[in-house]
Amino acid sequence: MATSSGARFTVEAKTLPEATVLITAGELDHDTAEPLRQALDAAQRDGGRLLVDLSRLDFCDSTGLNLLLSSRLTVQETGGSLELIGLHPPVARMFHITGADRFFPVHTDVEAALGHPRRP
Repeated sequence: MATSSGARFTVEAKTLPEATVLITAGELDHDTAEPLRQALDAAQRDGGRLLVDLSRLDFCDSTGLNLLLSSRLTVQETGGSLELIGLHPPVARMFHITGADRFFPVHTDVEAALGHPRRP
């Protein structure tokens, strides 16, 4: 388990037998995206199932959205999947307005995600 943080954003990587889980918290924007970029880059190398837990994310701007979308493509190229966990209203609204929610499987929590087979 590795943790990376900035003043307003943290990301923690947790490796499970079924998936790698990145647990985010705080505000994800242009100024705070680097820890998530690094965690996604490290997790993508495995080519497996990647769950990004956004349940403690208070804000996500276009930088965060673009980072997740591009990572999704990279993960799929290696035969893996990138799925989202716990979108609460402010973040879910941004995903819905942009239509990005159509590109990700979204689960209520990690347990629910692990109960469903992975989907690219």
